[in-house]
Amino acid sequence: MSKKFIPVIVLLTGISILLTFSGLGNFEKKSDNPKDKFAKILRNVSVLLEDGHYSPRKIDDAFSKDVFKKFIEGLDDEKKIFVKSDIDSLRKYEISIDDEIHGKDLQSFFAVNEIYLKRLAEVSELYKKFLDKPFNFNMDESIQMDPEKNDFPKNIGERDELWRKRVKYAVLMKYVDLQEEQEKNKGNKNFKKKADSTLEREARDLVRKQMDRTFKAKKSKETIDENFSTFVNSMTSLMDPHTNYYPPVDLRSFNESMSGRFYGIGAQLKEEDGKIKIASLVSGGPAWKNGELKENDEIIAVAQGNEPPVDVTGFAVSEAVKLIRGSEKGSEVRLTIKKVDGSTKVLVLLRDDIKLEDTFAKSAIILGTYKIGYIYLPEFYADFERPKGARCAVDVANEIEKLKAEKVDGIILDLRGNGGGSLYDVVQMAGLFISDGPICQVKSRDEKPEVLKDRDVAIKYAGPLAVMVDGTSASASEIFAAAIQDYKRGIVLGSFSTYGKGTVQRTIPLNPEGELLSLSSKRTDELGSVKLTLQKFYRINGGATQLKGVTPDIILPDRFDYLKFREKDNPSALPWDEIPQAEYKVWDKNLNMDKILPEVSSEISQSDVFKKLKANIDLLEKFNNKEYTLNIVRYKQEQKKIKETYKQIEDLTKLANPLQIKNIEADLSLINASEDKIEKNKLWLKIRNTDIYIDECVKVMNRQISLSK
Repeated sequence: MSKKFIPVIVLLTGISILLTFSGLGNFEKKSDNPKDKFAKILRNVSVLLEDGHYSPRKIDDAFSKDVFKKFIEGLDDEKKIFVKSDIDSLRKYEISIDDEIHGKDLQSFFAVNEIYLKRLAEVSELYKKFLDKPFNFNMDESIQMDPEKNDFPKNIGERDELWRKRVKYAVLMKYVDLQEEQEKNKGNKNFKKKADSTLEREARDLVRKQMDRTFKAKKSKETIDENFSTFVNSMTSLMDPHTNYYPPVDLRSFNESMSGRFYGIGAQLKEEDGKIKIASLVSGGPAWKNGELKENDEIIAVAQGNEPPVDVTGFAVSEAVKLIRGSEKGSEVRLTIKKVDGSTKVLVLLRDDIKLEDTFAKSAIILGTYKIGYIYLPEFYADFERPKGARCAVDVANEIEKLKAEKVDGIILDLRGNGGGSLYDVVQMAGLFISDGPICQVKSRDEKPEVLKDRDVAIKYAGPLAVMVDGTSASASEIFAAAIQDYKRGIVLGSFSTYGKGTVQRTIPLNPEGELLSLSSKRTDELGSVKLTLQKFYRINGGATQLKGVTPDIILPDRFDYLKFREKDNPSALPWDEIPQAEYKVWDKNLNMDKILPEVSSEISQSDVFKKLKANIDLLEKFNNKEYTLNIVRYKQEQKKIKETYKQIEDLTKLANPLQIKNIEADLSLINASEDKIEKNKLWLKIRNTDIYIDECVKVMNRQISLSK
């Protein structure tokens, strides 16, 4: 953290302690009033944003208008709940939010939330009347679902008509699915053909159940605290997309994803017909040891110890997981279970340490012209809380040693889908492939850039290297790929650019005085934390990874290229810039890159497979206009084209002749330890041995290896 940011923490702590101690006499009374808690959160968030953010926007009337707009979008992003008169009546708060952030009485949030909950209650009943009678799918109707092309409904009648079309479209999709399913099964022994009217009625019943579950979950989830979190995130995200407010339970989930471990019961969940069910059990975990919890058992409710249980029917799996996981080892969770035979019981389980092994580095060997090592790293994980916790740099170093023992001729590092993580670990990991030197530069607000260096002259692996990336490779992945590219240490392959997240965040608690006040007989309310953008990344060549990302040495058409999800597609993203480059020497071993890159790029541009892939990706972009027909004939025609396009893309990205990929000998004993691990490993290998992108990377590696020999 920048030294200049330390006074901000001191200021935040001082203000919080002063105000909290001044209110200790009536603290219990204040705790019951959400206004007091929310005002404190807003005040502390404003201190962090204005005095700590790397490049803060001024919190003024213009900012207030944007917060108002973003909060409305956060509650009703599809413009299907509010009506225009609601928005017009709330506009009086448009330029007062900045004043509320700075201490004025908080009114805007409560006013918006009150109208939102009223409208939500209304639309939660709307779909029922539309589902009471059959739809006519022969009419020439359509519905536009792109919120950027729509305005809020002018009145209640227009909103109701919008919902009629939305419900009709949902039924149309189910109806056609049931027709297609019947057509597929008509050759079966006990097949009985159903009339279209029966299928249409069944489709309405399925949509009714689906919407019942959706609105039940929405009503239980969208509490005043949850909607206030949306409000706070409406202001934090205007500073940049990665400055976020986390209420305590969401912060725990974020920390778990970073460390690769959590306290839980060792059960994987799935959603089936709106019910939360057990998908599998982790061997040795609390649920497995208990012996009573089985696959396909339904979880009806979750309770924390002796607290009242929370009904999780209709919950998303991610929301149920938040309730079941805990922050302390040995803490009690009570699950109300409905067994497959219909009986119900309450199971008392004590949470234990669970490792998310799927997030850890894993390697294999690809056999062919040469023996190539393959390392998959899904994220730059780091368990900061435990001295011997999992660290990706250490794990990758171990995988390299195992591959070297197998005498591989080259190594592929797959960072596709890797959203980043620990900055320290990416510096250490890049150092495995080069001698000592700078890896990236980091600049804090109003300070000179700091060069982060690998100081270990030892090189763990000096052979041919390739790095695979895609549009979802972000942050630490981009730093690593950029360093390998700038040093000309290896070849980077992937879609036209990586994600473009070139900023550094730190999680700051909103009540840092908590530890001091814990000495008092009175407790402090948990206010949550802000993940705050404090710095920007720069390559060692001086260019930022922010916004532009990393352009691979070899560009491969990607099936998701048509989607607008990168950093540059977010209006609040910080800009690209550059600083002076650091002093570094390019890799002194000849990798023949000047010869390889033009040849491979030319071959890809002339490849029939990649030409067809690019054409189909462009076609998907045309289909992505979000205007949908409600006419069954046209709908089937459009779906046929879309399915054919997806099928062609799927076929084109799968190899006709699979690669020969096998596990490393050193890993076999661990893989064969349980049936669950054996099956997961089979799937892991199967996904990769037909991957056209890995195949293309192998071809590039073969050239590197051949020329180096």
